[in-house]
Amino acid sequence: MVNVTGQRLWHRLPELSVLPSAPGTACTLLLLFVCILAAPPWPLALSLLCRQWLSLATARLFPSLSGCDSGFGQATARHLDIMGFRVFASVLDLQSPGAQELRQSCSSRLTLLQMDLTKTEDIQRVLQHIQAHTNSTGLWGLVNNAGFNDTIADAELSPLGKFRTCMEVNFFGSLELTKGLLPLLRSAGGRIVTVSSPAGDMPFPCLAAYGASKAALSLVMDTFRSELQPWGIKVSLILPGYYKTGKRQQLLASLPQELLQAYGEEYVEEINQQFIQFMKVAVEDLSAVVNSITEGLLAANPAVRYYPGQGLGIMYFIHRYLPYFVRDLFLKGFFINPKLPRALQREAFPGTPAPERVQSQRHRPPAPWGNNQH
Repeated sequence: MVNVTGQRLWHRLPELSVLPSAPGTACTLLLLFVCILAAPPWPLALSLLCRQWLSLATARLFPSLSGCDSGFGQATARHLDIMGFRVFASVLDLQSPGAQELRQSCSSRLTLLQMDLTKTEDIQRVLQHIQAHTNSTGLWGLVNNAGFNDTIADAELSPLGKFRTCMEVNFFGSLELTKGLLPLLRSAGGRIVTVSSPAGDMPFPCLAAYGASKAALSLVMDTFRSELQPWGIKVSLILPGYYKTGKRQQLLASLPQELLQAYGEEYVEEINQQFIQFMKVAVEDLSAVVNSITEGLLAANPAVRYYPGQGLGIMYFIHRYLPYFVRDLFLKGFFINPKLPRALQREAFPGTPAPERVQSQRHRPPAPWGNNQH
C-alpha cells in the first residue's frame, strides 16, 4: 500500500533528476510529501527574486516565488505548477511578456502579484498578501532568486549607483522578504532556498557590483542556516554555472573624461564583445537549476550548497587550492580578459602618438636591496 501511494506521488514529481538515489531517500521524500499534503496545510513559499516573483501551492501546500518573468524563476514556477502547487508569482510588471507567458502556460492555480524589490511598500504589500493566505498554516518554503545586474565593466568604471542598485535588489530586497516571512516559516519548520552565484565567492572580472551583492547574500543566508537550525528551518544555497536566463546586461554607455582617456573606448567595446561571445556558449537548459531548487524544498535532508552547471568543480578547486595568480588567469580565460587600457598601451609602446600622456598610477614595490633601477 505504501509502495502504491509512493508510485502515484512520484508521477507528480517530474524531472527531479538531481534528487539523491541512495536507498531509502526517495521513500523519505515521498513520505515527507504525503505528510505535507495530509497534515494541516503548510504553505511553501518560494520567493525567486530576479525582477519578478511568484508563489505556488497545492490545495494544501502553498509555495511563494519571486522573479518569475524569465530565467530560473519562470522555469521553477512552471515546474511547481505542473507538480500541482498553487503559485503566487511576483513580477515587476503585470503586463510584461514574462507575466503574460506565465498566464498562458500555467494553470489557474498561479496568481501574479506586482512587486518592485527596491520599494519597501511593495514588499510589505506582498508580505501582507502571503500572511493573509497562510497565517493559519505557516509557510513551508521560501526561494530567493535575486539576480539584477546591468553593467559589465571594471569596478573603477562602474558607477557607485550600480553597486547600490545591485545591493538593493540582490541583497536588501531578499533580506527584507526573508525576515518578513520568518514567522510563518518558523511555525512550519520550513525551508529557505536562495539562488546566489559563484561570482559571490570569486573575483570574476567586470562583475564587482554583482559579485559584492551576491557575496553579502550568501553570507547572510549561511548565517540564517546556522541561527535557524533550532527552529527546524533548513537553508540551502544554489550556485549555478553560466546559463542564459533572459536577462540583458549592457556595458556602461558613458564615462568621465579622465577615465575615458585612461581606458579608451576600445577597451569598453572589447569587454562588450567578449561578454557577447561568452553568452553564446551559455547553457540554455535550466532544468539542473530547477531540480536543485526543488530538491532544496522537498528533500528530507537538503544539501547546504548546490552547484548545478558545468565546470564548477574545477573552478572551485582552483579557487580554493591553487595560488591567486592561477585563479585570476583562469577566471580571465573563462569569462572576460580585455586588452590593456589605452594609457598602459602608451607606456608599453612609448613611440605611439597620443595627444596627451596619462601618467601611470601604478606603484611598484621596492627591490629587496632598496634600488628600483633594473
